[in-house]
Amino acid sequence: MQTSLTSDRRTAVDEIFDHLHDEINALRLRPGDRISEAEIAARFGVSRQPVRDAFTRLANLDLLLIRPQRATEVRRFSAREIEKSRFVRAAVEAEVLRRAALSPDAGKPARLGRELDRQRAALAARDATAFSALDYDFHQALCEIAGAGFAFEVISSEKAKLDRLCLLGLAKHDRMPQLLADHEAIARAILAGDPALAVEAGMHHLSQLDSTLEQITKDNASYFEQDV
Repeated sequence: MQTSLTSDRRTAVDEIFDHLHDEINALRLRPGDRISEAEIAARFGVSRQPVRDAFTRLANLDLLLIRPQRATEVRRFSAREIEKSRFVRAAVEAEVLRRAALSPDAGKPARLGRELDRQRAALAARDATAFSALDYDFHQALCEIAGAGFAFEVISSEKAKLDRLCLLGLAKHDRMPQLLADHEAIARAILAGDPALAVEAGMHHLSQLDSTLEQITKDNASYFEQDV
């Protein structure tokens, strides 16, 4: 059954990219899974060129590994790239949290309250996918409260590289309660106007990935590249 391409403004490349991006990030396509260019083209009723272009976009996000004359596969996690992303994100986020704590924005209590309420609802529903999306919203709110909305571009880019890993950790190890508690601690520090405490809470939040990464590495060694 072919997928209908109904949008006049969106191209076949966009449709294919979005579909595969969602499949990979939701772990319906797992690290190491092979993807057939011919099968995707047939599913969407297009030639192979739009598929190649979509594959290239996904490869640029480190989500696909394209090897000439060999099968294209979903890219495995790289411990080196994970560490690099975390380093960059920590540096940017520390400044965001410092500024957010010092921000005179009168609307920040209400906004942070709304964000946390939405996360509590996702936790109650045990909806890891929704919680992951709300995590983005929370960090975007922090950037905007800090008057540094541009910083979210960096944070979201680095977060995107770890989305699959984070979702795997949320789904398999039930990290949602701890992550919500971390967000609540960050919000309390910001509302208290304490930049040092806000940064401390934020760095503790980022460190939560350590134990998750260790457990996932043990349980799913095949999901990781052999970094040299």
